[in-house]
Amino acid sequence: MWLYEKKLEHPVKVTCPDVKFAKLVITQYGGPDGELSASLRYLNQRYSMPTDAAKALLTDIGTEELAHMEMIAALVYKLTEGADCKDFEKAGWGGQFVQHDHGLFWTDANGIPWSAKYIACLGDPITDLAENMAAEQKARTTYEHLICCTDDPCVKDTLRFLWEREVVHFQRFGEMLNTVQMYLADKHHLWKGHRPEEE
Repeated sequence: MWLYEKKLEHPVKVTCPDVKFAKLVITQYGGPDGELSASLRYLNQRYSMPTDAAKALLTDIGTEELAHMEMIAALVYKLTEGADCKDFEKAGWGGQFVQHDHGLFWTDANGIPWSAKYIACLGDPITDLAENMAAEQKARTTYEHLICCTDDPCVKDTLRFLWEREVVHFQRFGEMLNTVQMYLADKHHLWKGHRPEEE
């Protein structure tokens, strides 16, 4: 179903390694408002959407969130490049090194593992699209907080790109929410034996 282009959606660079910041940015890998949660939420919700356009939007955005998770993974790897156990300990992230070395694991900035409780799916398209808009806003805010926590211009560039995509996704979900509401309203009229043009 998917065609994988073997390059990142946006270049990921760092001026120099920074394990302390890697410990913070990992939240967008496996935190409650991170890219894994977003991708799984959207790719799951698409099945209960009432129109092909809504299903397509959730597939597109859910797939792009996988690309964003890939960018976060690349960023964490670059921020921890060459770091040893002492560097991780100094950053307050010794547990990461002991359990995973330089391997990644889905946690938030406090080390709490990813949970399926982060994902909402009620099967109601209006509810789920509204939830998705809120999720995009929470991710946008998290990226703003992360941008404030680094002085690295290269890292800021990556985070700003991801921030911009959250804004776009919020807008697309808002547009689709309006479209789906109109579709359901028309369908409701037809169920009651009325055609919208007759009213």
